[in-house]
Amino acid sequence: MDLQATSPKGSRPLTQPEPRADLADGGARPSEAAPAQAVTRAEETPELGDKREERRAGELTDGEKAVVQKLKARDREVRAHEQAHKAVGGEYAGAISYDYQRGPDGQNYAIGGSVPIDTSTEPTPEETIIKMQVVIRAALAPAEPSGPDRAIAAAAQAKLAQAQADLQVKKAEERTENAAKAGRAVGVYAAAEQDQSTTRVDVAA
Repeated sequence: MDLQATSPKGSRPLTQPEPRADLADGGARPSEAAPAQAVTRAEETPELGDKREERRAGELTDGEKAVVQKLKARDREVRAHEQAHKAVGGEYAGAISYDYQRGPDGQNYAIGGSVPIDTSTEPTPEETIIKMQVVIRAALAPAEPSGPDRAIAAAAQAKLAQAQADLQVKKAEERTENAAKAGRAVGVYAAAEQDQSTTRVDVAA
């Protein structure tokens, strides 16, 4: 279950310059269920199981029932993990994608997944700081963040630190500019005062 880094939305393309990060659990875990069954990947859908292939619980062997229980537990874990990323990522997170495996009962179960998230910097340090804080929280939102999740959080933390440094430089430049403007204003006022004093004429009675 991973967050996938993506490039910014809008006119900027979703390509290489700013990679998209995938929040994921490091890949699907192999299951003992039906090794010949293919694992498929698809975006979140209400139900992917083929009802015609469902088998009644009474038709399953004890071993198959155990496999189904493991698949159900894994499905719940995967969905909770990805939905945590999605909920916290908000506008920066894309659609959830799942890796599915069909169980002995004919149902498809999620055994892995990912959520794309925009990790690109914004035009201003202030905007980048806000965005990276969201990305970090989204990456670490699940109860057990994966290795890729933690890597994305670390990369976002580095961008956050850089944006904070850029903001300090920006504020220092603004203070210097404001001080210079104030100095120029004082100089103009003093020059005006001097001009007024030299043009005064005393009229004696």
